[in-house]
Amino acid sequence: MNYKKIFKKIAEDLSTIKDKGEVANYIPELSTIDPAKFGIHLTTVHQEDYCLGDSEEKFSIQSIAKVLSLSFAYQLEGENLWNRVGVEPSGTAFNALFQLETDQGIPRNPLINSGALVISDILITHLDNPKEDFLKFVRDLSGNQSIEFCQRIATSEKATGHRNAALVNLMKSYGNIKNNIDEVLDFYFNLCSIEMTCNELSKTFLFLAEYGTSPFKKERILCKSKSKRINAIMQLCGFYDEAGEFSFKVGLPGKSGVGGGIVAIYPNKYSIAVWSPKLNKKGNSNKGIQFLELFTTETESSIF
Repeated sequence: MNYKKIFKKIAEDLSTIKDKGEVANYIPELSTIDPAKFGIHLTTVHQEDYCLGDSEEKFSIQSIAKVLSLSFAYQLEGENLWNRVGVEPSGTAFNALFQLETDQGIPRNPLINSGALVISDILITHLDNPKEDFLKFVRDLSGNQSIEFCQRIATSEKATGHRNAALVNLMKSYGNIKNNIDEVLDFYFNLCSIEMTCNELSKTFLFLAEYGTSPFKKERILCKSKSKRINAIMQLCGFYDEAGEFSFKVGLPGKSGVGGGIVAIYPNKYSIAVWSPKLNKKGNSNKGIQFLELFTTETESSIF
C-alpha cells in the first residue's frame, strides 16, 4: 500500500478545513508550540517507514507516555496491578477528582491522571532508580538511546500541577499511594515530559503491534495476553471522555497527549504517530483525529 501517497492526499484534503483547536496553555511550556506543525510517521511490523511533514521534530508526548509506564508496571507487578487501578472508561475529564471519592481512591483506569499516578507509585516501589530505569526501558523499546526527559517541561508542569497534587493526596488518604507524594509527583511530571519525534514514537509503540515483542530490544516485553490487554485499555480509555468517539471514528487502539500527539496501533500491521498541537475541547489533537479517521477509512484498516 502506498502510504506516502495516501498521507499526502489526506493532508491536502485537511488543508481546506479550518483547524478549530487550541494549543494547550495551562502548561506554560506547551503554549509556545507552533500550532501549524503537522507530522505523520507509520512503521510497519516489517519495519518499513512512511512519513510526511514535521515527523522528525521532537515534541512533548505527555500522556502518551502513560501507556509505556503501564506496560513497565504490568511487566513488574503482573495481575496484582488491577487491585489498585481499574480498566473501565472514565467518561470524565483526565484530571477529574470526584470519581476518586466515589471509588474510594481507586482510579477508573491507568490512562487518566490519577491512574498514571498510581502506576508511578508502583514503579517507584519496584525500581532502584525509578526515573533512570524507566528512561532505559523506553530507550530500549524504541531502539534509540537519545530519548530524554525535558526538564524545562517537567518544571513547568510541576509549577502548575496543583490538581495532580490534589489527586495524589486524595489517593494517599485512601491508602492507594505507598511512597512519598513529592517523589510520585516528580516521577509523574518527568514521565509526561518525554520528548519524541513521530518517527521515534511510532517505533517505540511497535511492540504493541507485535503482540508484546520489541523488534529493537529483540525480546518479549509483555506476553501476548498482557499486550492484548494494553491494547484493549487504549481502545477503551486512551482518549478520556472522547474514547468512544475515537473508537467510533478511527477504530484503532490509541493514546493521545496534550502536546498534540496521537499514537495508534493496528495489531500485526503497523504503529502510526500523528502530531498536530491544536487540541479540541476534550484535550485531544483536533487535526490528528480527523487525519486518522480519514486514514483508516481510506486504507480500510480499522480493527472492526
